[in-house]
Amino acid sequence: MNTLECLKQYTTVVADTGDFAALEQYRPQDATTNPSLILKAVKNPEYADILDKVLSDLKAGSHHPRLETVMDHVLIAFGLKILEVVPGRVSTEVDARLSFDTKATVEKARELIALYADAGIAKERVLIKIASTWEGIAAGRILQEEGIRCNMTLLFSLAQAVAAAKARVQLISPFVGRITDWFKANGQTSFSPSEDPGVNSVRQIYAYYKHFGFETEVMGASFRNVSQITELAGCDLLTISPALLEELRKGGDSIARKLSPNIPKEGKISELDVSEKAFRWHLNEDAMATEKLAQGIRVFGKDIASLEEIITAKL
Repeated sequence: MNTLECLKQYTTVVADTGDFAALEQYRPQDATTNPSLILKAVKNPEYADILDKVLSDLKAGSHHPRLETVMDHVLIAFGLKILEVVPGRVSTEVDARLSFDTKATVEKARELIALYADAGIAKERVLIKIASTWEGIAAGRILQEEGIRCNMTLLFSLAQAVAAAKARVQLISPFVGRITDWFKANGQTSFSPSEDPGVNSVRQIYAYYKHFGFETEVMGASFRNVSQITELAGCDLLTISPALLEELRKGGDSIARKLSPNIPKEGKISELDVSEKAFRWHLNEDAMATEKLAQGIRVFGKDIASLEEIITAKL
């Protein structure tokens, strides 16, 4: 049994990619995408036909399809291809530029789910990814009540995680590697795998959820190395890039389960107030979470704009 197979005993493995070949190779249960991954896939000559077909189909119905319409159909086209390979769910992300607009986020999520429905995909197989701002979490609450399942992304703090769980969203994606990046950039350059700040953030969230009985799934994301992954063996889900999936597959080491509802958390776990006023204060006081959330939204927004430029040129 290789390390990847060993991990799958404890954790649902998700592929963090828009590369269909990688999905077929590693056989994950689910797959996640984001604007950066879709942009990378669109630039891949192997997948140029997907964008061309979307444009051809839309032009057949309208001489001048709107850019926003084309963007939505491109996201869905990649999602549909992914769902041909994975047996579970695909995460499709709402435009990051809507991260501070609850109403617009809800409307866009409904539009994306409707496009999947038109293609014969049940909404249970789709997770709508939304940035974990206060407005994004509020949108998640509304969508979940409508039966649209949400994946709260760009999550870096316990406050974001607790607010998302209280909104009863389906899943959260704490960004392990980006948390670690911040601490390294701010002087904490050396630590053991078990003391990794990104790993500890997910441990804290996982323990809080299990202690208070929240059903929201925890999916560690944004890994930089295999040790971050193996330290979280037992987390509900882990979404992993193809490069790290390959490293795990080539590994021959067995791994122990590190997270489990039955493993007690050391120390007392206090309930966190995440009313809007308290949430904004907690986030403001957490320099890492504030900076990485803002940076993540900017990067995804920039990549969406780059994808729009590619599409506009073809239009």
